Amino acid sequence: MEATPMRVLRTDRIEHDPRPLRIDNMPADCDTPAIVSLACWMLWRTAGRQPHPDSGVCLQPDDDFDALLPDLPRLALIAVNFPVFTDGRGYSIARLLRERHGYRGELRAIGDVLRDQLYFLHRCGFDAFALRADQDAEQALQAFGDYSVSYQ
Repeated sequence: MEATPMRVLRTDRIEHDPRPLRIDNMPADCDTPAIVSLACWMLWRTAGRQPHPDSGVCLQPDDDFDALLPDLPRLALIAVNFPVFTDGRGYSIARLLRERHGYRGELRAIGDVLRDQLYFLHRCGFDAFALRADQDAEQALQAFGDYSVSYQ
């Protein structure tokens, strides 16, 4: 899964992120900005290499991200992959990162992300979204106004 540039939806606009998404667990060059797997990030840390300040980590639903916790203050971006839209583990990851661990950087939902999920993803702490390719980003911007009242 590699995309350049990645179309990123915010709650009020659409941007393009030129950082490559590398989630193949292969060591990558850490001198240029990229979004890499947790395994690659940990290889860099074990080797004592300093990633580019704009680099980020992509978490899979079954990743144990506890080893990443010491790095949270310096991480500009954490992307959470949704391999299928019915996999809700990413919602829990977002809540844990924001509420329990105090992560304040960009939290991006990627993968099988649909317009219908955006409002709920945002409620769990995501502030950026890379929609599935067949989703209309302009139309998706309206999703953040779909509900005026929240029950929780």
